[in-house]
Amino acid sequence: MNAAEKLEIVCAKAWPALVEEPLGEWVLRWADGFTGRANSALAIGDPGRPVSDALRAVCDFAHARRIPPAVQVVENSRLERAVAAAGWRERVEHSAGHQVVVLTGPLPSGPAGGAEVLDQPTPEWWELAEGTAEPGPAQRHVVTTGKVGYGVVLADGTTAGAVRGALVDGWLHVGRLAVSPAFRRRGLATTALNALADWGRGHGAERWVLQVAAGNAGALALYSGLGCSEHHRYRYWGPAPRTCEDREP
Repeated sequence: MNAAEKLEIVCAKAWPALVEEPLGEWVLRWADGFTGRANSALAIGDPGRPVSDALRAVCDFAHARRIPPAVQVVENSRLERAVAAAGWRERVEHSAGHQVVVLTGPLPSGPAGGAEVLDQPTPEWWELAEGTAEPGPAQRHVVTTGKVGYGVVLADGTTAGAVRGALVDGWLHVGRLAVSPAFRRRGLATTALNALADWGRGHGAERWVLQVAAGNAGALALYSGLGCSEHHRYRYWGPAPRTCEDREP
């Protein structure tokens, strides 16, 4: 298993689906439609059968749970070429962006005044990071499972910034960074990330990993300024018409 595949497994552990079933070394995942990562098959390693048969199993799993069939696969890998050869296509309709850049870097040290990392998400954190103060069971499972910290930045008496960090195998996985529109361009995103980095360092992490849509230029620039660089990319693939017997939900 190469470095990109190993890091994909770390990221998957940091964002666990409500249902996970092994398919050889692949993992079938379902979380009631909450995020592509938690509702696609992680195609890493050997599925224990021909790739075309594994993709049929992905279809069956997805159809039974009323989600679109999809696989998450390292870009330009042997497996991605095999998925393409089986008649699947890049899932460009994925709303968050079908091509994702995985960034890594050392944890930064910087000012974190006004920010703290909580052990539990507050209703205000949920509202800012996820757009709801009442998450459903699958959403709550994905966001709260594991050793997780919830960064918040307070400004003018309100939660103006939010971020999530999960500790996995010595890595700090960062996600769900959000700043309220009324408080943007004040450096609050960096403040939240610095606080989360301090928290991660205090729990034994030395490096962090982030998954950012390739089209999100602002986020990529922010993380680059904090010392992150591209490790690899992955893409979502889905069945072409008739490849999955047209049983889309």
